[in-house]
Amino acid sequence: MALLCIRIAMILVLFLAFSENHGFLRGVTSLGINYGQVGNNLPQPEKVLDLLSSLKLTKARIYDTNPQILTAFANSNVELIVTVENQMLAVLMDPQQAFQWVSTHIKPYFPATRITGIAVGNEVFTDSDATLLAYLVPAIVSIHGALAQLGLDSYIHVSTPNSLAVLTESYPPSAGSFKTEVSGIMSQYLQFLSSTKAPFWINAYPYFAYKDKPDEVPLDYVLFNPNSGMIDPHTKLHYDNMLYAQVDAVIFAIARMGFDGIEVGVSETGWPSKGDADEVGAMVDNAAAYNKNILRRQFKNEGTPLRPNMRLEIYLFALFNEDMKPGPTSERNYGLFQPDCTMVYNVGISALSSPSSSTSSASISLTSSATKLKNQRISMYRQLFPQSIAPRRATPDQELIPRNDGRMNDGIYSNIFHLAPIGGKERHLPTFGRGIHHRPS
Repeated sequence: MALLCIRIAMILVLFLAFSENHGFLRGVTSLGINYGQVGNNLPQPEKVLDLLSSLKLTKARIYDTNPQILTAFANSNVELIVTVENQMLAVLMDPQQAFQWVSTHIKPYFPATRITGIAVGNEVFTDSDATLLAYLVPAIVSIHGALAQLGLDSYIHVSTPNSLAVLTESYPPSAGSFKTEVSGIMSQYLQFLSSTKAPFWINAYPYFAYKDKPDEVPLDYVLFNPNSGMIDPHTKLHYDNMLYAQVDAVIFAIARMGFDGIEVGVSETGWPSKGDADEVGAMVDNAAAYNKNILRRQFKNEGTPLRPNMRLEIYLFALFNEDMKPGPTSERNYGLFQPDCTMVYNVGISALSSPSSSTSSASISLTSSATKLKNQRISMYRQLFPQSIAPRRATPDQELIPRNDGRMNDGIYSNIFHLAPIGGKERHLPTFGRGIHHRPS
């Protein structure tokens, strides 16, 4: 298998060299992939690195701190997010235990292995074991403290991936809000993210919405295919796909908790290529369309309608089909590749070039659309977030208008509002902050 993986990687390199950018993901800096290991036939980490390199993928997430992977990925250009398993949270609440964990699992490999993030647990807010939630924030704080003691906190961010089930409302996006039963701990978590400039991670799967209600959810809308989409009645923002609507619902939920400027990234999203009889939509054509269309959007470095100029970081799920995952058939069929490194389906590699004109025209279109909606959105934001007006001291010749560039500045809900002279040129307030895309290499 190892030899086969090498040969396939070499073939991919030659094939991809015909694309304009010498690799279908060159220049796509906000795309990553989840590298799961729940299989008994997966290639060795060294061969996985060859595959990622051939595809020009420079970001990956693993679900543990597998020393073989951390060693194999040393001196490569692949940035890694590693994971603390849920069962370790109680232990890592203790700062001394957290320091020992970081000293054992992170420090020996960094910086040769480009570890850029630590995912503390996975979907803890909605885990069936409710006792885990009390451990989450203390474990996060302890791990971050250990990184700070070792001088690594400026290079490695700490967060936790969340399920969309943490929301009590997600439609329309402007109604996004967190479940009341987790609001206390959620507030603590958001305070940590705000103070450390770490991202809020969400695992978002439009596939499940379609599977559960195929008669109500348009397939083209969830696949990013051309469609009429939907307009949020409160913001008047137009959504042509469900994933972006889900992300914006999270952004609104965070704003409702009193926090702003927190980056939201998609830690998992994907579509199964095969499923059981009752798993509607789980098929190769849909999986190929979903992932291909996400790649096309990534080439444009585009953001969501609420933050159109802040590129959305997305980690696809998953790199391989994993034959030992429990659950329905779909769980073992999310991979872009088979364990022998052959593609499960073609995501349109040869068609995914990234001409600079496409990026600029997309940005112009998004900015123009946001400007047209400016006046309509002023009253909407004032109604939804009246408390956000307080920090803005507008003079008589100024007004509060919605921001559309997604940047952080110096007040509550500051990515939503900024000051501008009435009837004049927009004036942005001073900006600050450092997001995931500005971390040192």
